[in-house]
Amino acid sequence: MYLIQTKYLSFFFVLISIFSIFNIIYSYYFNLYLNLNTYYLSFFFSLIISLIFYKIRLPEKRLNIFIKILTVFFGYIFIPLVLSIPFYFSIYNLTFLNSFFESISGFTSTGFTIFENIKHIDQSLILWRSSIQWIGGLYFLLSIIFLIDIYDENFKKTLTNFISFDNSEIFRQTIKIFFLYSLITLLIFIILKIFSLRAFDSLNLALTLISSGGFLPVNDLSTILRENTQIIVVSFLMLFSFFSLFLIYNLIFFKSRNINFFYEDLHLVVYFSFIVSLFFLFFSFNNEFSINLLSLASSMSNIGFAISENKPNLVILYLILVIVGGSFFSTSSGLRFVKIYSLFKYSINQILSFSRPKNIFTNKLLFTKINFDFQEINKYFLTIIIFIISLFVLISLLSLSGIEFENSFKLSVLTLMNTVNSSIYGLSEFNFNDLNYFTKYTLIFFMVVGRIELLTILVIIKKFLFKN
Repeated sequence: MYLIQTKYLSFFFVLISIFSIFNIIYSYYFNLYLNLNTYYLSFFFSLIISLIFYKIRLPEKRLNIFIKILTVFFGYIFIPLVLSIPFYFSIYNLTFLNSFFESISGFTSTGFTIFENIKHIDQSLILWRSSIQWIGGLYFLLSIIFLIDIYDENFKKTLTNFISFDNSEIFRQTIKIFFLYSLITLLIFIILKIFSLRAFDSLNLALTLISSGGFLPVNDLSTILRENTQIIVVSFLMLFSFFSLFLIYNLIFFKSRNINFFYEDLHLVVYFSFIVSLFFLFFSFNNEFSINLLSLASSMSNIGFAISENKPNLVILYLILVIVGGSFFSTSSGLRFVKIYSLFKYSINQILSFSRPKNIFTNKLLFTKINFDFQEINKYFLTIIIFIISLFVLISLLSLSGIEFENSFKLSVLTLMNTVNSSIYGLSEFNFNDLNYFTKYTLIFFMVVGRIELLTILVIIKKFLFKN
């Protein structure tokens, strides 16, 4: 029998209680009483569940990776159920499915919404949507630490000099993540305020940007970002969820760090600089560089929203950037740039080794002395295979639901990469509210699949198909 680790999940229900209190205070302060009772309900439900989960005594045994994966997957289903309470009991008469769809879209930092006009939503509920993303982004980061045994040694070296992650090390990293995540959110909020965004918009954007979410407090981002300076600032703030969460921390304490702590971010700097230069030279016309920069940063960090534009010839490029993604230890999704780069370099070396057998080709990452071995390459390759299979299955299911193939393809990529549909992907007018039950549940399932990391799917398959 597999035992869900309830103590791990109890912490996030405490967070829901805290954000519920914050929304209650916010509603009283600004006289927003329409949905006030819903936050009382979410507060009591989350607090009771947290206490129950914390008090549950499970048999003491060594946790295997399969139990940890089940715990994380259970959290991605059960936590959004509680987060959907303010939607379901609001004055907007949302069905259970629509409420759950909205909450799980926010919790997975995807950003698909069933609301057609954000202007008609109570401000406290808009803030609740953004809060869901923030909690979901933190859950994703802590789940990486919780599932650390899945990942390769090179990734572990970017976090700590310890060889293994015992309970004390996991706790230390968890505390560090929580404070870094909170402080960077505050920093983004302050920067947005400095550049003349109103407090409500700055708060919502800060919660969204740090979590790579897609929910906006308005229908059109251009109503918030009116100046080129603001657009450029927000573009660079998006990079907080593109690079590693630990980048600033490691830079501050560089004296006690080696180059391994920066190897992925160094690759991402080169990658980002190359892409921006490419667009600046070939795709920036009529002084549109700031808008292009926003679209690039948004796609590369898997946020997705952008200033309204319709450029069908660039859609496939933006989707490729979404698929590649950013840093592994960030809230962005994607297949991760270093994985693809390592797999490409290894493949080239293998081809060259047959054509030039007397030469020696090392599988070493640029800027570092790190070598990646064959076992890691297998993981990277299987991750891409699982992505392709998942993409094919989702496209087929959406096409069967009556969505035309082109939209099915775009929507499938964005779903698996947890990126919001917007004008840069040609899906800004897509209506999720009108989708049938089957399609909504399908999108819900694959939003979670994209968020729990595709490598975990392989572990589950191995558990059931290969008993030994």
